Amino acid sequence: QVQLVESGGGLVQAGGSLRLSCAASGGTFSNYGMGWFRQAPGKEREFVLAITWRGGRVYGGDSVKGRFAISRDNAKNTVYLQMNSLKPEDTAVYYCAAGLSERLLSREEGYAYWGQGTQVTVSS
Repeated sequence: QVQLVESGGGLVQAGGSLRLSCAASGGTFSNYGMGWFRQAPGKEREFVLAITWRGGRVYGGDSVKGRFAISRDNAKNTVYLQMNSLKPEDTAVYYCAAGLSERLLSREEGYAYWGQGTQVTVSS
């Protein structure tokens, strides 16, 4: 059983930056692909970015391209989401997730474990 705890969310002005962290425990972190998803009010949860256990990136849609980056530190059992040039439309609850199937890392069904989420609010 893997437990995931996100942190780093908050309120930021448009154009600002945040770095989200997701700390994992209870499993062999380096075996897992890690992903970030987000869910805005009234919308379905959407895939943001993922990183394979080997460090390969899996990219989502164009909405975060060039602004968001994912990384992992296997020694710290932590995955990060660096978010730059934030926009009001980035406002959402951000979730991290852990999964074992590399080919499914862009899809929710590819993940067995989920964190509780952290709120990111971007003001205009």
